[in-house]
This record gives sequence, structure tokens and C-alpha cells, in this order.
Amino acid sequence: MQFRTDRQRANGLGSAKEGTGHFISQRITSAALVPLTLLFIFPFANALGGSYEEVRAIYASPFNAIVAILFIAVTLYHHMMGLQVVIEDYVHGKLARTAALLANILFCWALGLTGVFAVAKIAFSS
Repeated sequence: MQFRTDRQRANGLGSAKEGTGHFISQRITSAALVPLTLLFIFPFANALGGSYEEVRAIYASPFNAIVAILFIAVTLYHHMMGLQVVIEDYVHGKLARTAALLANILFCWALGLTGVFAVAKIAFSS
């Protein structure tokens, strides 16, 4: 007879042993994207169709630049985690899965760095 609590019996179970943390991270990023999206859309909508000087004036504001950078970073992190789940569930074969996961990470990092660099270049250009 074992004297273990329900939590001790369930602790560490699951296929990957870390699914709950991934699930919570996705929910946190999706909750963070709600206000970030709202704060990002209004300056972005004002910048659409504007000249370079108008766009630079909008994103020269530190608040707008920081919100844009946070929006890009959180969106791509959320995307990377979601695509990771899809790849792990539907790509078969260890080599193909590893290649797809690596491509996912590299693509999201490249896109994120490009977006952050673009916003920083606009915000800090004189």
C-alpha cells in the first residue's frame, strides 16, 4: 500500500512532462496580446498611408515604439509556441520534427528581430 496524495500520484505525468507550463505560457501571452493589440492598432492605423515623416513622428513617441516592439515580440513568441504544438502533434519522424521545430524557431526569431529593428530605426532616426 502506498501513502501518496493525489498530487504526488499525478505529478510528472503526461507525455512531455511540461505541457502545463506551455499551456499557461500560451494563455498568458494571449491575455497580454489583448491590450497590446488595442494599444498597437490605433497608432498603426494613424500611420497607414502617411509619409515617412508622419510615421516617424508617431513612432518617435517612446510609448508607441515600446508598445509596437512588445506587440511584435509577444505575438511572435505566441506564434512560435502555437506552431510548436502543431509540429509536435502532426509532424512524424524525429528528423523532420526536429527540422520543422528549428525552422519555426529561426523564422520567428528572424521576423522578430527584423520587426524590432525596423521600429527602433524609425523611432531613433533623426
